[in-house]
Amino acid sequence: MFSFQILTQFSSLSLLCLRSYLFYSAGKCVAVTMFRDSRGGVGALATERSFRLVPLVVVVATLCAISFYLGNLYNNEKSIIDEIKSEEQVSEKSGNCVENIKVDPFPECNITLQDHTPCTDPKRWGKFDRHRMAFRERHCPPRLERLECLIPPPAGYKVPISWPKSRDECWYRNVPYEWINSVKANQNWLKKQGEKFFFPGGGTMFPNGVGEYIDYMEELIPGMKDGTVRTALDTGCGVASWGGELLNRNILTMSLAPRDNHEAQVQFALERGIPAMLGVISTQRLPYPANAFDMAHCSRCLIPWTEFGGVFLLEVDRILRPGGFWVLSGPPVNYQKWWKGWESTEEKEKALLDKIEDLVKRMCWKKYAMKGDLAVWQKPFDNSCYEELPEETYPPVCDDAIEPDAAWYVPMRPCVVPQSKGMENIAVGKIAKWPARLNTPPDRLKLVNKKIYTFKEDTKVWQERIHHYKNLWADLRSNQIRNVMDMYTEFGGFATALINSDVWVMNVVSSYSANTLGVVYDRGLIGAVHDWCEAFSTYPRTYDWIHVSGLFTAESHRCEMKDVMLEMDRILRPDGVVVLRDALNFRDKAKILGEAMRWKCSLHDTELGPTDTDGLLFCKKTFWESAEASST
Repeated sequence: MFSFQILTQFSSLSLLCLRSYLFYSAGKCVAVTMFRDSRGGVGALATERSFRLVPLVVVVATLCAISFYLGNLYNNEKSIIDEIKSEEQVSEKSGNCVENIKVDPFPECNITLQDHTPCTDPKRWGKFDRHRMAFRERHCPPRLERLECLIPPPAGYKVPISWPKSRDECWYRNVPYEWINSVKANQNWLKKQGEKFFFPGGGTMFPNGVGEYIDYMEELIPGMKDGTVRTALDTGCGVASWGGELLNRNILTMSLAPRDNHEAQVQFALERGIPAMLGVISTQRLPYPANAFDMAHCSRCLIPWTEFGGVFLLEVDRILRPGGFWVLSGPPVNYQKWWKGWESTEEKEKALLDKIEDLVKRMCWKKYAMKGDLAVWQKPFDNSCYEELPEETYPPVCDDAIEPDAAWYVPMRPCVVPQSKGMENIAVGKIAKWPARLNTPPDRLKLVNKKIYTFKEDTKVWQERIHHYKNLWADLRSNQIRNVMDMYTEFGGFATALINSDVWVMNVVSSYSANTLGVVYDRGLIGAVHDWCEAFSTYPRTYDWIHVSGLFTAESHRCEMKDVMLEMDRILRPDGVVVLRDALNFRDKAKILGEAMRWKCSLHDTELGPTDTDGLLFCKKTFWESAEASST
């Protein structure tokens, strides 16, 4: 700094000297000119000028060179000093560099957007292909069309009924749909009484109750009773009564349905506290890994299984675990009894059943049981059957051009995905039974290049973290929490640590990270692949607790933090909680954004204390009513 001041003064002095000399020289020239003119000596004047001009040019040039050199030194040193100052300021802030950022409060969205699902928006369906119902798949709006406002709750919205009471009833105003009530009332899907919907446990194929239906199913599949079957997929789930009943039997079901004329099937399921998400088997793979589910179920789901080369059933085959079961009820099963009620003909239903039987035989499935209204097939345990089939057999075995686990905007193909070598022990009946499988390191760790030690350490770490979270915040011990999402998981350690709580967890694995979701399913948990630069496949107000750890550090270069947090607000229930764990700069910025979304937030240290480079942010979404709703 001392040398910097000297250089500055010297440069100023040089300029001053130059200016003085020029004025002096100019004065001398004028004086000489006047003197010579008065004498009339023109020749002498020219000589005098030439004599004076030479030293003047030399002095000026010398001073300019010195000034230029010193000025250059000054600028270089100033630049270095500025860089050092800038680095010192960033270092001193150590994560508080967002403290001066100001975010204006986000406005409310229009009340008509109370059930807005950005990537499955019926208002945009007309833009997309209707072939194979592709318009009902995910079609997210471009960046410039995304909403930057807060989705309001419906008029009269109340805090959801707590579990397990919610399985049987919910507030009408939270899911105010009359159509499904009037059309499905005779099948005991649900009934409206006063301010509530009640769920008797009926369904299209089980009007006498889902309990009786599953009792009968367990007679055909004994593994449903002893922990052999743990994870299930219900395609065309209705109000998810099948999945809700299976929770009583330690079977965790992903209930899947599109956003269609059965208004809010998935919304009813999640309002009840039953795992579900929006989805349709159409042209893209479902967002689940290969060999994930122990069982898949279709109860009059109206999916044309044998059309388009059998591609829909081949997708079920991909995500079904080796030795897994496919259960079908409704058309065309037991057509001899029901064909009249289906407004069909006996010949037509028989032909359809024959087509299904032929297709599954060529897929190497075996008929496991067929009795009454239920038909059960089992996927093979290995590749031996495929290898014995004639080469011209259709559907063929897939080549290795597409990874079997790839499931994010990957087109479905009409071919059989073969089993991965060395993965025989992930088959149903060979993998550990529930609950032992929760903490058993699966063979699939090898496929994602992960070590058993890493898996065990992850489980231990999350036990400690959950203990710390609950000690810090009593809200996390509330019985009001039922639906939980872990937005950025690896092995499902967070969900494992909550296994003794009355909650279920949607484990989300990033489509841009190592695809470890298969490991999550091997543990007997459920989840989906997702890219958080886009909206999740669910309705607004469907989760009580959203947990996110390390997402912004890993993916803020791709996804704008504001967009991600607005999506969190959309799917979070009023009075719901957010726990964010990330680097301090992201944590602090998240607090600013959260408060702009009407969240109440507080900063905390992790279980490692103030020396940890990560921090915690706890937020609670406030319960607010739309200005439009309150004025009507």
